[in-house]
Amino acid sequence: MYILKVKGKAKIPDYIQIRDDNFVLVAYFRADRPLKNIEKFGLEGKEAELETLIRELPFGKTQKIEI
Repeated sequence: MYILKVKGKAKIPDYIQIRDDNFVLVAYFRADRPLKNIEKFGLEGKEAELETLIRELPFGKTQKIEI
């Protein structure tokens, strides 16, 4: 899986994209509310790790993650 942090402009907030190995979009959510409905994306139990990763992730850089 891959994670990407997208910078918003003006009134559009920052977003997080999680994509599978074929780069198909799996999850898309606001960066300021990353843990809302996390179980819907199959990422329950990884909240602390994901929150730290999102906070430290630079904008526009795709990073491979093992979840």
